[in-house]
Parts: sequence; C-alpha cells; structure tokens
Amino acid sequence: MQEAEVFEHFRDSGALLEGHFELSSGLHSDRYFQCALVLSEPARAEVLAKDFASQVNVEVDCVVGPAMGAVVWSQEVGRALGKRALFTERKDDVMCLRRGFSFQPGERVLLVEDVLTTGGSAREVIEVLEAQGAKVVACGALLNRSGRNPFEELGLPLFEVVRTEVKTWEPKECPLCAAGGEAVKPGSRKGPGELA
Repeated sequence: MQEAEVFEHFRDSGALLEGHFELSSGLHSDRYFQCALVLSEPARAEVLAKDFASQVNVEVDCVVGPAMGAVVWSQEVGRALGKRALFTERKDDVMCLRRGFSFQPGERVLLVEDVLTTGGSAREVIEVLEAQGAKVVACGALLNRSGRNPFEELGLPLFEVVRTEVKTWEPKECPLCAAGGEAVKPGSRKGPGELA
C-alpha cells in the first residue's frame, strides 16, 4: 500500500491531527496519528492489517501489542496472520502481562505497535515477554513515524504499513512552545491539555 493511500485512510477517518501535541514519549510534534480512529472502522482495519500481514516473512506463533493503542491492531494482525493475539498493559505504571495470558517456552512473538516513534514502549514489552519465556522475532507498526528501524541494534526486523518521518522536538527545544503554544496530549495517558 502506498503512503498516500494509507494517509487517505487516516484523513478520511479523522485520525490525522495537525496542531501542537505531546507524544507518549514526551516529545512534541505538529502532527498526531490517532490510530484508534482509523482502527475503529473494521473495514479499514482489515485492509491495513492484511497489507501488513502480507509483508511478514518470519514464522510467528503469536502477535502481541501494548495496551491501549495496539490492542485492536494486534487483534487485526493476529486475524490476518491466523495467529492468536495478546496484549500487555501497565499496572502502577509498569508494563506487564495480565489476564491469564502466558507463553510456551520459546514461543515466537511478533510485537506490534499502532504508531512507532522511539520504540520505548515496545522495548518494555520485549523485556516482559522475554521474562515470560517468549522470543520476540520481529516488530511491526501500522505507522512508523520515526523514519527508521529503532530495533535494528537488537537484530529484529521491522514490518510496517507506512514509514514516514515527522518532526519531533524535546519540549525545551519545541518551536511551537517557544511561540507560546501549549501542547495537547491526545493519547490515552493523562497529561496537561489532554484531549481524550
């Protein structure tokens, strides 16, 4: 799928926001991708997941995504690959595996994110999964906004529906803040000026 086609799905569903945003990584940006909106439409989610699944060229037993953002995405990718889908979640601000989810020793996992920026949350998930005996064999994203593979040094391939590079800034270097703007945090974690 071409980048323009993917962005058309985002625009048509209202999932591409423009303004002044604080990302879950703490970085600021002038664009925000609210994947929950594009994935809330089953037909769009299915098309995007099938495109993603067609790229996966490693053997996996299970798909895992971090809550909240990647719960629906991991389910859709799992469906497209014919594999079970699980999710990790935060408890007391610590990423963990709950709800009776478990792995067989050495079970091969495809770790997916909805939007990938720094890979920080995914690295937390990798630690959790490996502590549970799973083996992460690849990572993936609906939208990789970093413009690179942040897992390359771990030797993990990265599959993605679209890769784009979106400007981000540390808050103290953010030109939007310098102009007097206040960042809005539209994601699921609480923060100043939160939308959702």
